[in-house]
Amino acid sequence: MMNPERSEIMDHQEEIIREQICDVCHKMWQLGWVAANDGNVSVRLDQDTIIATPTGISKSFITPEKLVKLNLKGEIIEAQDGYRPSSEIKMHIRCYEEREDVNAVVHAHPPIATGFALAHIPLDTYSLIESAIVVGAIPITPFGVPSTMEVPDAITPYLPEHDVMLLENHGALTVGSDVITAYYRMETLELVAKTTFHGRMLLSTKGVEEEEISRPTLERLFAMRANYKVTGRHPGYRKYNGDGSIKE
Repeated sequence: MMNPERSEIMDHQEEIIREQICDVCHKMWQLGWVAANDGNVSVRLDQDTIIATPTGISKSFITPEKLVKLNLKGEIIEAQDGYRPSSEIKMHIRCYEEREDVNAVVHAHPPIATGFALAHIPLDTYSLIESAIVVGAIPITPFGVPSTMEVPDAITPYLPEHDVMLLENHGALTVGSDVITAYYRMETLELVAKTTFHGRMLLSTKGVEEEEISRPTLERLFAMRANYKVTGRHPGYRKYNGDGSIKE
């Protein structure tokens, strides 16, 4: 039987996690990254239990008690009447199955980043110092029909090396050791997309193409991850085609 004091601590931790999920949902809605019932967020509580946002509700209306608790088979453990997880929970579960270090998953549709996903243009030019260090190349995973196993199957090859991905014609996915870290990576993704988009537009007025940071400098930047205590996975120097395949 669990010690009552330990049970109380675990309940308090879950309460904090539920509040954090709601904070992230509200922030993403305020930023215009999700509309109507778009997007979903989940956090792993223990080896086989996660808490996730329910389907069919705006992220602006999410409250702690509306979140759904389920196991990694997708079976509901605890939920208010009428609430159930999004069909996209399969994608979240795959992230937890493939990565023991992942304890949170965020899926959203940040407009500029999603624009790159629609145009099949990976964010892999290594023009920004911070993004080169923090996330590296951001690939576009192959298209998968939402709510089917095609989506988790499409992201699986990228999970070993990437914490940030664009989903072809769909949106974006980030993972992290906690929900705040996963959210920060979504912020980084949208900033990279925005600055890349504006930079390329401005360069086009001068008839100049975007210039990458040199390879030797990039290797030095990658090595700085340890000094800055940057967590998560990083692909190193990697270039992608629009279909998600690696450029030779």
